[in-house]
Amino acid sequence: QVQLVESGGGLVQAGGSLRLSCAVSGRTFSSLNMGWFRQAPGKEREIVGTITWSGRSTFYADSVKDRFALFRDNAKNTVYLQMNSLKPEDTAVYYCAATLLYDIRANVDYWGQGTQVTVSS
Repeated sequence: QVQLVESGGGLVQAGGSLRLSCAVSGRTFSSLNMGWFRQAPGKEREIVGTITWSGRSTFYADSVKDRFALFRDNAKNTVYLQMNSLKPEDTAVYYCAATLLYDIRANVDYWGQGTQVTVSS
């Protein structure tokens, strides 16, 4: 049973920073390509960014490029989402996701439970 457990969400003022963590158990973490998605109220879930199993390749949505960064520590079975220069429109529930395929945008095998991020203006 693969489990993804997010942490690090909360309330922050615009312009501030947060770091989300996603701890993975139940499968060899280094075999998983990882990603972060988010869903704002009344909107569809959207991709935030992805990172390959090795950490060498990343992808970011245009809306977060140059502000957010994904990185992973395979020794700690954890992937991180560093969020800087936060804006009110970044307010959403953020979900960690994992896939055994190369591109997590094509298929998600495992989801976390989500963590709320709220950015006040």
